[in-house]
Amino acid sequence: MKKFFDTLSNIWKIDELKGRIIVTLGLLLVYRFGAQVVLPGIDSTQLGALASSTDSGILGILNAFTGGALSNASVFALGIMPYISASIVVQLMGIAIPYLQKLQKEGESGRKTINQITRWLTIGICIVQAPTYLYSLGALGVPDSAFVFGKGFDFIIPSVIILVSGTIFAMWLGEKITDKGIGNGISLLIMVGIIATMPQSFVQEFVSRTTNNTGGLMFMLIEVIIWFVVILLCVLLVMATRQIPVQYARRTASGGYEKNIMGSRQYIPLKLNASGVMPIIFAQAIMFAPGLLGKTFNNTAVGQWMEVQFEDIFGLAYNLLFGFLIIVFTYFYTAITVPTNKMADDLKRSGGFIPGIRPGKETGDYLDKIMSLITLPGSIFLALLAVLPAVIAKVMGVQMGWALFYGGTSLLIMVGVAIDTVQQVNSYLLNRHYDGLMKTGKNRKVA
Repeated sequence: MKKFFDTLSNIWKIDELKGRIIVTLGLLLVYRFGAQVVLPGIDSTQLGALASSTDSGILGILNAFTGGALSNASVFALGIMPYISASIVVQLMGIAIPYLQKLQKEGESGRKTINQITRWLTIGICIVQAPTYLYSLGALGVPDSAFVFGKGFDFIIPSVIILVSGTIFAMWLGEKITDKGIGNGISLLIMVGIIATMPQSFVQEFVSRTTNNTGGLMFMLIEVIIWFVVILLCVLLVMATRQIPVQYARRTASGGYEKNIMGSRQYIPLKLNASGVMPIIFAQAIMFAPGLLGKTFNNTAVGQWMEVQFEDIFGLAYNLLFGFLIIVFTYFYTAITVPTNKMADDLKRSGGFIPGIRPGKETGDYLDKIMSLITLPGSIFLALLAVLPAVIAKVMGVQMGWALFYGGTSLLIMVGVAIDTVQQVNSYLLNRHYDGLMKTGKNRKVA
């Protein structure tokens, strides 16, 4: 414990790191405050039915992603998900559209242009989603009396503008956290929204176990132990790597090379789950589509089947499709974020090689083969963790709100984002010759 408090003290001694943490916490606080601000023209005291409607199913997950903003009819009701959807579309289009492929190869300038395209597409998605959300409030249980000025265009048009502006502002907050704070801003906004719903879910499960004669404190203790085991499995998945040995030829004083066997040996760490939490977010965004299509075509047999099957997030059909999409997106995102050919070229230019593999194209093919082999078990493990809440809910009778934290989207995002943020903090500490949050040993401060 003393080591932990010493590390916190070291963090506070680094002005740049301290400033970034304060900026991050401040912007997250702004986001959480906005999630409680109800849209103008809606009586917040009559939103109880909306909270009940968004407490389960796909709407429950979306409400968790927005930190309760959806059930509050907040100015941030659409959350950051339109931006995630736009990012998915742009990345998928980057495979087929030569212009986007060209931008991806232009470095920083191309990245800025792609970000700008993503922002405009986000606005387009919001313009479609905002009126859909407003018109669906009545179907979700909000009485007509809750709309102070009625539901005419004088309410819809300003509310659409506010909802679109809320998503754009949330996107701006995320980008500012990434630039000026600590961690990935968009992922942090999602994580904070999820964490905001966790205490209430835990209390509801605790009350249910202790008052309804469904296991009592002992069963609740078992649930907590299983939860910690699942967290450990998530951490192992995020941190697991396959180390590829690399030999570097040692330079002589004259600038030439000695025999390769005299060089130093290092490793290329290839992560078992190189795509992080993005396949979960991508797949979750896609999983809203079948239910919406079912509602749209509910006058047909296929539409009714889709509505029934894909509204139940603990159902068999939903979780089979969810797991399959996670595996597909894991391969897809790994392919576009782990440039094995570029890694091979950089290795060749630096005088390094993998023992037994020729530098250049053969090295790139070898790294690509290794990534494909380790991505398969990684993607399957990721999919199993993602569908674990459904198993927990069916087998142990855990309430839906608390079951979502047994793996699934919620826990994987929380663990992945937390580890990424801690690693960034560690880099600041180690650069200043301090021990990191996940490193033991004495303080190594250099005068």
